[in-house]
Amino acid sequence: MAEGIVEFSDFMKFDFRVAQITNVEDIEGADKLYKLTLDVGEEIGEKTICAGLKEFYSKEELNYKKIILFLNLKPRMMRGIESQGMLLAASISDHAQVVLIGPEKEIENGSRVG
Repeated sequence: MAEGIVEFSDFMKFDFRVAQITNVEDIEGADKLYKLTLDVGEEIGEKTICAGLKEFYSKEELNYKKIILFLNLKPRMMRGIESQGMLLAASISDHAQVVLIGPEKEIENGSRVG
C-alpha cells in the first residue's frame, strides 16, 4: 500500500460534525490562539477548542460562524485549556492564508459530515 493511503475503515473512525461558534475569547499570553465555545447540537452539547486563528479572523468574524469540527480527536491541554477537538481549515503551504471549512447551506448543529 502506498504511503499516506488509508483504508475506508480507518476514515470511518473519524467523527466530523457541524458546529456553531457561540463565543470567542482571547487566551492570556497567546498571540495566535482563541478559545472557542461551540454548539455541537442537542446530542453532544457544548465543546471548547483552542484555534490559532487570530491573524486570520477577528472575534466578530468568528462569532456564530458554522464550522466542521473533528470531534473525536483526543483532547489536549493548550495554555491551560482543554481543547476538545479541532476545527477544519484550508491553508496554503506557508500558512500565510487560512480559511475555515464550513457547511455550504444551513444545517442543524451536530449533523455528521462524511
